[in-house]
Amino acid sequence: MIAVDADAAVAGISDGATVLIGGFGAAGQPVELIDALRRSGAGDLTVVSNNAGNGDEGLAALLAAGQVRKIICSYPRQADSWVFDGLYRAGKIELELVPQGNLAERMRAAGAGIGAFFCPTGVGTVLAEGKETRSIDGRDYVLEYPIRGDAALIKAFRADTAGNLVYRKTARNFGPVMATAASVTIAEVTEVVPAGAIDPECVVTPGIFVDRVVAVPEPAAGVAS
Repeated sequence: MIAVDADAAVAGISDGATVLIGGFGAAGQPVELIDALRRSGAGDLTVVSNNAGNGDEGLAALLAAGQVRKIICSYPRQADSWVFDGLYRAGKIELELVPQGNLAERMRAAGAGIGAFFCPTGVGTVLAEGKETRSIDGRDYVLEYPIRGDAALIKAFRADTAGNLVYRKTARNFGPVMATAASVTIAEVTEVVPAGAIDPECVVTPGIFVDRVVAVPEPAAGVAS
């Protein structure tokens, strides 16, 4: 479905939902969709993202609005994550810290229908406490479970009317795995082109994984975003 605007695209995300949000820092963060989610008022959310927000915009603004109960991420404490830092120190948000590779693989496992997997990352650390461990061929592993989302908010460069997506450089990051791991995937793109206009060999996320697309053109040079 091609949504008329970002607010229409996120309609239906309810209180208590688990939302996968793409982005590696600011790269590939679907800011317009996040702002629309904030305007929707949905609360008690669990957010899965690589970072815990940057500055005061996008994911950070959603956190500041008090709509997120828990965040699952791999890098919560960068220099401009002051919104999350303040909330966490005040006991107003929960954190589940997941190593970056595990985070991607747990979502990939959800999309691939894998029930669980063993991974060496985190063995012998507090991140492995309470988890099943097993020695395989002389190496220790920790059992990890998939992360599934009720919705995924991702950013791509271009979509066609069938929902096929291509990305731009590092903005690709977690988008492809998140798209497969959510019940509803919503993509913010720079433009929507007719079906068939994207070379099939260039498609990264097939349209079968994408439920809604909204076009948010890049601002013209010299125009504030």
